[in-house]
Amino acid sequence: MPLYRYRAVALDGSHRNGSTEAATAEALVASLRQEGLYLTTCSTAAPAREAYRLKTVEVADFCRQLGAMLSAGIMLIRAMGILAGRDLKAPLRKTYENIIAELQRGSTLSEAMAGRGRAFPELLVNMVRAGEGTGRLDAVCEKMAVTYDKEHRLDSKLQQALVYPAILVVLVIGVVLVIFTFVLPQFMGLFEGMELPVPTKVVMGLSGFLVAHGIWLAVGASVAAAGLAALLRRPRPRRALDRVLLRLPKIGRLLCIIYTARFARTLSSLYASGIPMIKALAIARGTVGNTYIEAQFGTVLQALGNGHTLSGALGAVDGFEPKLRSTILIGEESGNLEKMLESIAEQYEYDSEMASQRLVSLVEPVLIVVMAAIVAFVIVSVLLPVYQMYAGIGDEGGA
Repeated sequence: MPLYRYRAVALDGSHRNGSTEAATAEALVASLRQEGLYLTTCSTAAPAREAYRLKTVEVADFCRQLGAMLSAGIMLIRAMGILAGRDLKAPLRKTYENIIAELQRGSTLSEAMAGRGRAFPELLVNMVRAGEGTGRLDAVCEKMAVTYDKEHRLDSKLQQALVYPAILVVLVIGVVLVIFTFVLPQFMGLFEGMELPVPTKVVMGLSGFLVAHGIWLAVGASVAAAGLAALLRRPRPRRALDRVLLRLPKIGRLLCIIYTARFARTLSSLYASGIPMIKALAIARGTVGNTYIEAQFGTVLQALGNGHTLSGALGAVDGFEPKLRSTILIGEESGNLEKMLESIAEQYEYDSEMASQRLVSLVEPVLIVVMAAIVAFVIVSVLLPVYQMYAGIGDEGGA
């Protein structure tokens, strides 16, 4: 929906400036009337695009600090001023100062956050809007602080789990390059004029190619990587890749668990805040992190609109764990959907940590074996002609 900047007058004659989203100008008029305001002027405005996008840990800190201050009775603008006055990075401080300026012009916190473009997650903006509507903004902020803390911890553990395999991959590539570009060329003069075994010819051929064309090969690889990155920014190729990732052995299972945990946690938070289920699903699908799964939510929303249950609509989504549907079904039948969603989110967050650890435990020995096999193949390829040469010398001496 477009963002409108407006000027309105209240029944007591006071003026109010602000900004809010509305489908049309007529919808804006109707919305303001419900608040006892009468529109005088309005204009559409594109949301500001902050150059800085808050990291998950910064979003968690923002929610935690703001929730604590609001619970202590500190006014919103004062609380934001305290947040902006801390020792922060310049882009983050600028974002907070822009929000304060919007609040001083009469905007709500959710409107000010939405006006910062992608600086804040859409989920948080909608949760803050729901908290403003219920008068429990402090509780919403505290709840979202817990949510983003959990998300940050999970992402950090996954990144830490991938550090050692990444180091091994770099090590394997480095060892191969050193052997083929520096070590093997030393043997070319020794083997000149000899009839070499097939493995030695292969190894020496690869070494000669890397020495002669290594620079162009690196340039070509860089161009190909840049082209692939540009291609994956397009919707259809990205969707195809996300679908393939879900089919990979072991990795696909881990990704399914992570996506299910994110979706369940987000949907639980939105539903608990009183946001209608269809709108909650529309928001939650953007937090999954897989475009292939997100693309299937058009069917889910349509099914809900036609009267299907949530468990039935989500059962057709390819990429979520099957247990999600059965858990939601139990929640619907027992009338305790919020608790069941939170429960399955907790379970899958734990499962994702365990699955990532198991995956790393499998990747590490595989990479070590691959490196050892490459080194062994090169050593054998070099020793074969040396052995043949000494065997020939021994035969001549015996003769």
